[in-house]
Amino acid sequence: MTEVIFLIEEALEGGYTARALGEGIFTEAETLEELRNNIKEAVDCYYEEDDENKPKLIRLHLVKEELITA
Repeated sequence: MTEVIFLIEEALEGGYTARALGEGIFTEAETLEELRNNIKEAVDCYYEEDDENKPKLIRLHLVKEELITA
């Protein structure tokens, strides 16, 4: 695996959530900067140091939902 993709969404109660697509990795944080750090930490915890499947890149896909009145 060369990369893991995280879907980032704004949480209803504030802050952000991130989950890896196709992997069992999930984390959350109050700010995007904190979330980036938490994602790196979560990936490090999920994969062993010498795991050949540990991704070299982490791709973040930020989804922002916005509503406007018609």
